[in-house]
Amino acid sequence: MQIGMIGLGKMGANMVRRLTKGGHQCVVSDLSAAAVAQLAGEGATGSSSVADLVSKLAAPRTVWIMVPCGDPTEQTVLELAKYLQPGDTIIDGGNSYYKDDVRRAKLLRDKQINYVDVGTSGGVWGLERGYCLMIGGPKETVQRLDPIFNTLAPGMGEIPRTPGFADSAKKNGSTAELGYIHCGNSGAGHFVKMVHNGIEYGLMQAYAEGFDIFKNATSQELAEDMRYDLDLADIAEVWRRGSVVASWLLDLTAMALVEDPQLAGYSGHVADSGEGRWTIIAAIEEGVPCDVLSASLYTRFRSRQDHTFAEKILSAMRKKFGGHVEQKA
Repeated sequence: MQIGMIGLGKMGANMVRRLTKGGHQCVVSDLSAAAVAQLAGEGATGSSSVADLVSKLAAPRTVWIMVPCGDPTEQTVLELAKYLQPGDTIIDGGNSYYKDDVRRAKLLRDKQINYVDVGTSGGVWGLERGYCLMIGGPKETVQRLDPIFNTLAPGMGEIPRTPGFADSAKKNGSTAELGYIHCGNSGAGHFVKMVHNGIEYGLMQAYAEGFDIFKNATSQELAEDMRYDLDLADIAEVWRRGSVVASWLLDLTAMALVEDPQLAGYSGHVADSGEGRWTIIAAIEEGVPCDVLSASLYTRFRSRQDHTFAEKILSAMRKKFGGHVEQKA
């Protein structure tokens, strides 16, 4: 299929590479002419503006937006709406607030332009591993774009199948085992990704606190015969093999501890990208308690004032999965 991609940052550029490798034709645009030129040299078609990108796409056009959430996404959607025609589709693959998706979908519906929101997880590793996709929008549009999602997603891989799931998947046509699903109407994709990121905060916080306990097992406040000088890299590595707490986040923690055992390269200043806050808001609106997720978000707020080894663990994981570099305090 042919698709336009606006935003060639850490994830957008690699998504274009994965799509091109999968046989799709990509027309690309970015504020950086160098980024456009780089991908044009790798097989994509470059463009000089949003209008130029649209002019190089055949109807019905599909344009994927991969720019920062908030105003950059809003302005890009409005700019695209000037040039797209009825039957065309805009895909927002960033981390937009799901309520903004609902509003934009209504706005574009009047122009008969389809709007699809895609929660995208995979970070800087997506080119190799594929991207887990959580999709919201009109069912017919999502089905038409299936070749795009199928190429970006990880596929079955070597992950063992969940007993019994294959039978139900065959009945309802689920693509979950391939790494992507249609979650529901407009906003559903980003809603699922929002909660995904809220859970991510909690998982990361649990690892961080555990390793902080290990780090401080030499405390002078402990009885001398109960002090332990533990090898944290060893612990992370052994947990990766057969432990019930094994995960990709633990894999990344193990990598960081091997590279920098004291995590001296991290201050522990931990940012939050928004979804954690939105998850708590959704929980409040639904009247659902979320003690762990709330506490993990508040810890990130505190980390910007006072840092512990736990925050360094959080920073290390964020850099490993998403290429997030610490902001200066």
